[in-house]
Amino acid sequence: MSQALRIVVVAPDLAVADPEDEHALQQAERARALHIGLLENNFNLVATLPADVFLSERIAQLQPDLIIVDAESDARDALEHVVLATRDARRPIVLFTNDEDRALVKDAVAAGVSAYIVAGLSTQRIRPILDVALARFQHEQALRAELADARTALRERKTIDRAKGLLMQRQGLSEQAAYEKLRKSAMDKGLKLGDVAQRMLDAMELLG
Repeated sequence: MSQALRIVVVAPDLAVADPEDEHALQQAERARALHIGLLENNFNLVATLPADVFLSERIAQLQPDLIIVDAESDARDALEHVVLATRDARRPIVLFTNDEDRALVKDAVAAGVSAYIVAGLSTQRIRPILDVALARFQHEQALRAELADARTALRERKTIDRAKGLLMQRQGLSEQAAYEKLRKSAMDKGLKLGDVAQRMLDAMELLG
């Protein structure tokens, strides 16, 4: 799986202007460890992008399977850009940072981050972290799909019940007869029962 996984890293410019800036040096070192870990595990690193207004467009072009955010003091801003960029096409997001702000952790998880990794990063941790993040994302997507299906089924059931009720009221049919009439119409037209029921409701609404 890892060989086919296309990864985009969202990170600031890693040029360290001041060699005495320990914070910048630590971030640059973490970024290097991240890149080495991806390469050693045969992940396909397709691009490293800045968190800017063009991020949505670049991600749409590159179509990565997973996005890694490597950020520090600007972690919140970077996450906002990434979440916005993946709003219409959700992807697993992994955040590497040294920022232990609990509010940020809560916001990140609520925004859909699959893994929030704080503190040091060793190259051997990369693969298990990404594997877990991907598995968690796939599980959450399956739950979302189940919830969407359940909501759709509930809406269809309510629509069918309303259509049956109108048929019973206007044509003096029993509940079973009204249901059979809807089902026969659906079979004759090659449509779903819920679609036939909705069409009937729309027609009756127009006719008053």
